[in-house]
Amino acid sequence: MRQSGAILSVKGVTKRFGGLVAVSNMSFDVAEHEMVGVIGPNGSGKTTMMNMISGAFKPSEGRISMKGRVISDLPAQRIAREGVGRTFQLVRLLPGLSVLENVKAGAVFGHRKRWGREADDFAHDMLDRVGLDAMSHAPVSSLTYIDQKRVELARTLAGEPEILLLDEWLAGLNPTELETGVELIHALRDEGRTVVMVEHVMDAIRSLCDRCVVMSSGAKIAEGSPDEVLSNREVIRAYLGDDDA
Repeated sequence: MRQSGAILSVKGVTKRFGGLVAVSNMSFDVAEHEMVGVIGPNGSGKTTMMNMISGAFKPSEGRISMKGRVISDLPAQRIAREGVGRTFQLVRLLPGLSVLENVKAGAVFGHRKRWGREADDFAHDMLDRVGLDAMSHAPVSSLTYIDQKRVELARTLAGEPEILLLDEWLAGLNPTELETGVELIHALRDEGRTVVMVEHVMDAIRSLCDRCVVMSSGAKIAEGSPDEVLSNREVIRAYLGDDDA
């Protein structure tokens, strides 16, 4: 049964790779229009969790539901069609296509299908949304790193996802780019989008997220508002070690 207000529900999810347990018995819900941060030290299982939500990996145990329907047994392309869109830690663009063509691919193959002129127009709208429409005909190889990230985000938005997964979208940006990136995600928040974001930039987590889920060694160790979890002694210990906690 769908929990009240929950658009995404993760219940008892475990992922094993042979003898390695990468994610252990994870459970959390995401409400519609909520921005939830998934945080934790390197190697804590955050990206594996995102990969299971998006369908790149299937859980070894447990289930993931969207609007009350189990999606964790679906292939990744079906989950995308259901309305889950994502960006990746390492930007994944289509190198042989222009900026516009990359974004148009999101409109054609995403949650809602658009074709021809409608897809072109919508791709232009999404590029304008991220401040890159002036470069629509440029090859993606000519872009700076943050502009590549913006194209990837525009392509994801062109699929009109109901749930947006951002996997360390702010990673690798210099301070000026980081400010631009945070402003862009703030604008997505103001639009009322449902976002799950893996992030290491704690200032961004504090300013952007309604709630945080903290992972360590594959397990959830805390959940609550950013201020609550970032002052939690177990969370501090996970990040800094026993000597500094």
